[in-house]
Amino acid sequence: MYQVVPGGAGGTVTNATPIKQKLKRDARPLVVASVLGLVLVIAAVTAWCYYIGSLRKAELLKTELLDLNKDGYIIRNQAGAIVFRMSFRSGTLDLDSCSKEGEILSCGRTSDRKLKFFIQTVFDNTVQCYRVRWEELVPSLPVEHAMTYNVSHWYGGAETAIQHWPISISGQQAPKPFVTSDIYSNRNGFGGILERYWLSSNATAIKINDSVPFHLGWNDTEKTMYFQARYHDTPYKPNPGEAPCAELSYRVCVGLDVTSIHKYMVRRYFNKPNKVPSKAMFRHPIWSTWALHKTDIDQEKLLKFAANIRKHGFNCSHLELDDRYTNRYGEFDFDLAKFPNATAMFQKLKTDGFLVSLWTHPFVNYDSENFHTCVERGLFVREPTGRLPALVSWWNGIGGILDFTNPEARDWFASHLRSLRSKYGVSSFKLDAGETNYLPWQFSTKTPLRDPSTFTRRYTEMAIPYNERAELRSGYQSQNISCFFRPIDRDSVWGYELGLKSLIPTVLTISILGYQFILPDMIGGNAYLNRTDGERTLPDRELYIRWLELSAFMPSMQFSIPPWEYDNEVVEIARKYTAIHESIVAPRVLELAGEVLDTGDPIIRPLWWIATGDETAYKIDSQFLIGDDLMVAPVLEPGKQERDIYLPAGHWRSYKGERFDIKEPLHLTDYPVDLDEIAYFVWV
Repeated sequence: MYQVVPGGAGGTVTNATPIKQKLKRDARPLVVASVLGLVLVIAAVTAWCYYIGSLRKAELLKTELLDLNKDGYIIRNQAGAIVFRMSFRSGTLDLDSCSKEGEILSCGRTSDRKLKFFIQTVFDNTVQCYRVRWEELVPSLPVEHAMTYNVSHWYGGAETAIQHWPISISGQQAPKPFVTSDIYSNRNGFGGILERYWLSSNATAIKINDSVPFHLGWNDTEKTMYFQARYHDTPYKPNPGEAPCAELSYRVCVGLDVTSIHKYMVRRYFNKPNKVPSKAMFRHPIWSTWALHKTDIDQEKLLKFAANIRKHGFNCSHLELDDRYTNRYGEFDFDLAKFPNATAMFQKLKTDGFLVSLWTHPFVNYDSENFHTCVERGLFVREPTGRLPALVSWWNGIGGILDFTNPEARDWFASHLRSLRSKYGVSSFKLDAGETNYLPWQFSTKTPLRDPSTFTRRYTEMAIPYNERAELRSGYQSQNISCFFRPIDRDSVWGYELGLKSLIPTVLTISILGYQFILPDMIGGNAYLNRTDGERTLPDRELYIRWLELSAFMPSMQFSIPPWEYDNEVVEIARKYTAIHESIVAPRVLELAGEVLDTGDPIIRPLWWIATGDETAYKIDSQFLIGDDLMVAPVLEPGKQERDIYLPAGHWRSYKGERFDIKEPLHLTDYPVDLDEIAYFVWV
């Protein structure tokens, strides 16, 4: 019944314990150990399951070369380098709400609300595209994504008053409506020609969808651009009957190089011209009355202007009779006090070989005879309730602005243009304005507009019957209007703010946005008071000559201040460069213009177009290409008769006859360029 067990080292235990009690005490550590072991096993299994789940979640949140996290996503190129980074500023995704089906990764919640979010991958040969959409389900909540731009150089977006190539961002700007604006009067706005498209030097492009109430902002400290969608405090409106739930949707595409990705985007997402304008506009200068005479134009001055063109031996595509030939703004016949016999004037000009286009605009001032007619017939854009016409202010007064979403207003306007053509033989029209900043902040139209810039598109359509020689200064999704587009008025100054240096960056930007038939405004600028470099009312002589030389290598030339206002030397330089334009530039430009109809490729191209991996070429804003084989390097600095020139690798012959066969890019330092010269190089 009892058992004596061995004791310690000193002998035996004399106070023996019952065996059942001893076994019970010895079992406790075993039970504890077993429980602990079980817990450890469960923990290990749980950890393993969590690890497997994490791997699956990580795999779920990857789609091809895109990695999604709760705060944004990154995109890599085929080599594995990060080329695009976007962060979410309007919420944090709940990753547990995400799922993946095929090529679509979708999420249903943020940390505090439901939403609709997806990223769809589309692979097309060497291009990887991602369709991104974030849609709020709560009315009036904005959606905002922030794109980091400091890893590459960016191009596109809009014409701006201070234009740089590539885009140069300074300061901070809260997101504001990305709509067309007159940047001459509103220099902080987005320009009259704009598209929701940007392109980067690391072969990435982004295109914002048309349905988005799109606002753009930036922060140069954070090196970010803000892409925002919202329906409050904005001229954007949801479709009738729809709740104002914001949606930000766009596509990001990554290719092999900057040129090929741009070609891909243009071919798929841009309108293209369907015809080439009159060949004469490419070959011969347009002569405008504006910069020379402003509104002080009359019949005698116009006839004298035409006579001087002939006297000095210049060709002419057509004469452009600008503001102001009517008695009041909004009327369509000639002011008899200034043009006592317009019919005879047009006959004389026709006999002398001149075609004539007329300036026009979308406004009818309140003192015009047509104002009452337009009010009675409901032809104006109206205030938000739609009951009353909206009065607008523009640079020539106050009046109504025609509602080009209204078929009756379009017909009324078009009938007056047709009447001018049939009565006087007018060849075409310069359609001025058209930007949305001339609409009221809140307004209504016959056909509701979600996007105010659609008004610009509707206005540009009025040029279609005259697109052989028509001129527009505003454009939004208007590439297929197939006429010449002109950047906003230039000041007669050297700098980047609407001056000579802004011309190449502006033309390159407009070209990247799909507008290839470009009229680069008047040679020497507009000679506006207090916005002119020079001692007289004329632009500085040197500035005028350098402007003339640059314009000769653009798709079209336009004079207003004529060269004979200076001296015989300037006249001879002008003859030289109109001849170069006609013999060298125009044939190549016309060849490229025919290709535009199929490809949409620029006529005027940046240097990186043929040097896609060249970091220096990405930043050059004072040289350009015509096609791939004519490189132009004008002098854009006062007092200079030399400049540095960057030659991409290849086989080039200079205008002086020098031959450059180079396997690597070449810097020509202080290359001599006399006042009557412009440096250009032809691919051989």
